[in-house]
Amino acid sequence: MRRRLVHRIPVRVRHYWRLLATCVATVVAFAVVFSTVRVAPLVTSASDENGDRVTVDLGGDTDLFDATVAHTIAITFRDEDYQRLLDAFWDEGEKEYLEADLTLDGTFVPSVGIRLKGNSTLQGLTRNGEARRNARGGGGPRGGGMPQGEGRPGGGRTQLKAEEPENLPWLIRFDEFVDGRRYQGHREISVRVGGMGGGAAVLNEAVSLDVLAAAGEPAQEYAYTSFTVNDRPTTARLIVEHPDENFADDLGANGVLYKSLSTSQFTDQGDDQTEYADDFKQINKKGSQDLQPVIDLIRWVNTATDAEFDAGLADRVDVESFARYAATQNLLVNFDDMAGPGRNYYLWYDLGTRRFSVVGWDYNLTLSGSATQDPAEPVTMGGGMRGGFQPPEGGETPGMPPGGRGGFGGGHKLKERFLAGAAFQDVYRKAYRELFNEIYGNAAALNTITEIRTVLGTVDGANAEAVATEAETLTTLIRERTRFLATHEVVTRN
Repeated sequence: MRRRLVHRIPVRVRHYWRLLATCVATVVAFAVVFSTVRVAPLVTSASDENGDRVTVDLGGDTDLFDATVAHTIAITFRDEDYQRLLDAFWDEGEKEYLEADLTLDGTFVPSVGIRLKGNSTLQGLTRNGEARRNARGGGGPRGGGMPQGEGRPGGGRTQLKAEEPENLPWLIRFDEFVDGRRYQGHREISVRVGGMGGGAAVLNEAVSLDVLAAAGEPAQEYAYTSFTVNDRPTTARLIVEHPDENFADDLGANGVLYKSLSTSQFTDQGDDQTEYADDFKQINKKGSQDLQPVIDLIRWVNTATDAEFDAGLADRVDVESFARYAATQNLLVNFDDMAGPGRNYYLWYDLGTRRFSVVGWDYNLTLSGSATQDPAEPVTMGGGMRGGFQPPEGGETPGMPPGGRGGFGGGHKLKERFLAGAAFQDVYRKAYRELFNEIYGNAAALNTITEIRTVLGTVDGANAEAVATEAETLTTLIRERTRFLATHEVVTRN
């Protein structure tokens, strides 16, 4: 509900308030006509503190992430460019950008960059009926890939075909070919793919993002849109805010955002920051800040004794915030969080308090596991997933490095140590009780399903029958999880 109230504030006021508050010069809005479509850019000399000069911020006429309305996206590109993109991914494992023209809610945006997005998501992508070899960083010869619909969470995952770009996961970047361009403050947006833990409409991710935001937790914005590529059939897709500099600004004015990569080890690799290139990527304040705070945290977490960890964690991590993060991952049955195979999380470093917070990301595997997941037990991939998925022999994910470098081994030293000892149990249980009431106890998650279905009914390309089936499955799991947790001692104990 809070998300929907926010969207009643005019788009330009919400997206440009920081700039309007700090800009010395008068901001001049002007219209540029592309055919019959109006583009409303905001031109400024402001910097985003990353060395990337923002020269134009397209306003459009509709809030990009107004989740209460249906949106429209149309993309056009040359087939020869698309084939080169596929060649690079097939032969080298590289996700290169191709240049495309985009029309977003009626606003024409020429020369955007789009590239394939995902790791395990793309494992089953086929081209001319042949799968790419499942090896990270190298395609190898064609064939030899995982058969479609096998060896995946939940089973029956949506099959991805290169010949159907309207169904693929994409990252859209507004400044890849036009320096300094943003759209409503955003540099990038993510077009999510169906399947994985949810169905074609990815209802589980949308519901998770909605209830997290309503509970006051950091969460990316989302919306549903029709999605048309060249002259291909139109589909309904979920788009999600990509955690870029704009998202970092929303977290706070004085902090640094770091993205954990899927190959992250969270182990001490020395003082050379280049040795952590496969572990973390700095998102904002490049040039003025660096990776040293993360390295210091990694080293301390891995070397502190239990007594030192209990006594010193609050000096380095916002313990209350971390407790709420850990509680939400369990409540939403998300095995693919910071301890999962995808290492899906960001670290936010507050330069004022000198403490870290953990920010969740990539919720397409939430609400697809066991409704009776215990609050005190880690969420794991095996057995709990619907469809009876089990890790392959050896406990490693095809296409993912073994052991600590992603894969089913999973685990995260910070989260494990936080939950294992007695020192932080009270703060975790308190957070869990509060969040249970905000997510399940007040029927927020169930109400969100109804609201999203109403919007999806107006999106061109949506499959009403598939959405209904997906909503029914999700509703059943949420009701079962609510009943199970309502009588659990973590929730009932004062």
